[in-house]
Amino acid sequence: MKKRENNSEEITRTGGTMDMKRRSFVKLLGGGIFIFFQPWSALEILSLPAEQARSLTKDYNAFLQIAEDGTVSCFTGKIEMGQGIITSLAQEMAEELNVPFEKVKMVMGDTDLCPYDAGTWGSMTTRGFGPNMRAAAAEARAVLLDLASAQLGVPVTQLEVKDGEITDTKNPQNKVTYAALAKGKKLEKYLDVKPLPEDYSKFTYVGKPYKRVDSRLKVTGQAIYTGDRKLPGMLHARLLRPPSHGAKLASVDVSGAEKVEGVKVIRDGDFIAVVSENREKADEAIVKIKADYTFNEMKVNDKTLFDWILKAESRSNVARTKGDIEAGSQLCDKTFESEYHDPYLAHAPIETHTALAVLEGDRLTVWASTQSPFGLQDGIVRETGFPREKVRVITPFVGGGFGGKGAYQQGVEAAKLAKLTGKPVMVTWTRDEEFFYDTFHPAGVIKINSGIDKSGIIQMWDYHVWMSGTRGSDTIYDVPNAKTTSYSENTKVSPVHPFGTGPWRAPNNNANTFARESQIDIMASAAGIDPLEFRLKNLKDDKMIDCLKAVAEKFGYVADKAPSGRGIGIACGIDAGTWVANMAEIKVDKATGKVQVVRIACAQDMGLCVNPEGALIQMEGCLTMGLGYTLTEEVQFEGGDVNTRGFDTYEIPRFSWLPKIDCVILDRKGKAPQGGGEPAIIAVGAAVGNAIYDATGARLYRMPFTPERVLEALKKVRET
Repeated sequence: MKKRENNSEEITRTGGTMDMKRRSFVKLLGGGIFIFFQPWSALEILSLPAEQARSLTKDYNAFLQIAEDGTVSCFTGKIEMGQGIITSLAQEMAEELNVPFEKVKMVMGDTDLCPYDAGTWGSMTTRGFGPNMRAAAAEARAVLLDLASAQLGVPVTQLEVKDGEITDTKNPQNKVTYAALAKGKKLEKYLDVKPLPEDYSKFTYVGKPYKRVDSRLKVTGQAIYTGDRKLPGMLHARLLRPPSHGAKLASVDVSGAEKVEGVKVIRDGDFIAVVSENREKADEAIVKIKADYTFNEMKVNDKTLFDWILKAESRSNVARTKGDIEAGSQLCDKTFESEYHDPYLAHAPIETHTALAVLEGDRLTVWASTQSPFGLQDGIVRETGFPREKVRVITPFVGGGFGGKGAYQQGVEAAKLAKLTGKPVMVTWTRDEEFFYDTFHPAGVIKINSGIDKSGIIQMWDYHVWMSGTRGSDTIYDVPNAKTTSYSENTKVSPVHPFGTGPWRAPNNNANTFARESQIDIMASAAGIDPLEFRLKNLKDDKMIDCLKAVAEKFGYVADKAPSGRGIGIACGIDAGTWVANMAEIKVDKATGKVQVVRIACAQDMGLCVNPEGALIQMEGCLTMGLGYTLTEEVQFEGGDVNTRGFDTYEIPRFSWLPKIDCVILDRKGKAPQGGGEPAIIAVGAAVGNAIYDATGARLYRMPFTPERVLEALKKVRET
């Protein structure tokens, strides 16, 4: 890892982007065999205009290098932010090339070295990038066999590969290693051959549990994040920020900041910053700027939010429909109408948005904590006017993203300041800035009208979701008459959200799963049927049935009608191609309203699991993070003024909260791999909400389940 870091520094000085000449590319990376992957060869890419190359590589184009020491470097525009793909992708590469896992090194998130990638989100790396990488590596292996065949003088069919060594099966002494093939050569080979990837039954590395290759670096503090970097003469910047998203700068007096020793004020229109080699001096100076603003605030806050959403001008769309809702209603013995509320949520990563920019000659290099290095590159080009080939973005380890670091404002800010000052500039957002500029999980309202017949079969399902998206809104259950309608923001007529919103781990699926699975429990209780039995009775989806049965077995579930007084809840759903089911056991302090999650179990069908150890960690992380949106997390605001600006008012899960966690990954080696970084989080809120009902008979329709809301729900139960 250290060697790769040093190489990165050397490459920074040499430079060049995707349109560099091939000779320069080889010089940049050193000797060895370069094997370029379809659908576009490196020769084609490196000779295309930048704009055209960008569009062509969207489908996927990667290349690898086999160095003279046998090390295999795989280049990808994906980034590592804790999800573990730095390990699992290496497993897949080692598998297809038949090289030792330890010989594979991932080079990630560098716009000069890596092919274009739209970003790292949506649990798309393993299920989208992974299969393409495996297919490309299989092609690479075929080309290496061709090269070995020529050198050894035997047909390819007579060769086999193990641990990067190609051997003549009829004469084991006649052999050559990948390293030997690479030694002293600078070969470029375009692949026309398209062999099938290796059969799962022959896997050596994929499907085996591997500890993450970055674990020791991170545990010991040796891992290098953007904020850890230092350059000679580097300036720390603080920017003037508005007090609200509805504020516009009217006038400003920077004289107070200019009097602080060692500080320089930088201004470009309303873009105002103070810079200093001493961060504390910059912090001191920024508060001395006096600014006046005009305000155009939306008349909404966290208390009036849901009425505001329902009354807003919106665009409706029928996402899916089946049968006839009116006809289904006639078949129902009982019908149920419910309304569910979901607030704004912050991403709250431990590492705030950070970027370091340096201008060397006419080339700009930016290190940034972002999920979208190429998106940041484009943003810098737009904002600064630099040609794309003169802008390089490098993403080191990222300290958490969860969708929130798809935005890259801090990188653009650092680039602009480096251009204006001519010096390296570090922009590190404060926690206050991190909350203020977060692209929050959007708040939403969900209304469901559903019905069952006398035998407990769901006959009608009419689902409506406002402003928070349809991911996870699938009916899932076998309902003959079902309809899903979404209502989205019409920004040209009446904007709804007073600040930025965007993806938040399994975007909006937690809200849709909460609503659907709460409604399912309501019907199960009314039918007098155990909630697990009710689900199985109304399901034909074998994957979901398998997950529910697996989690019930792991949990040790015993059937009973709700509310049973035990405090056990069930929920299930689908996200990123993965089926998931959760069970939770909780305790409710009826005097205080406090909810304690005692234990939680999760089973998921994610197809082929590349790294069970990594997938298990992701599941446990999802379940832990899910406790936050379930019990405490919500953004308080007044118009565009975000009142939640720190962990004193926005409480994320603590170690003291953690329940006993049990996870099951269903064995599906023969299936395509699916996403594992998000699914387990979606059913936490629903499972805990259903457990609260099972314990107390009180139903909650709004997350998070704060003590005050639990007490209010308990009061309603007593009054009825």
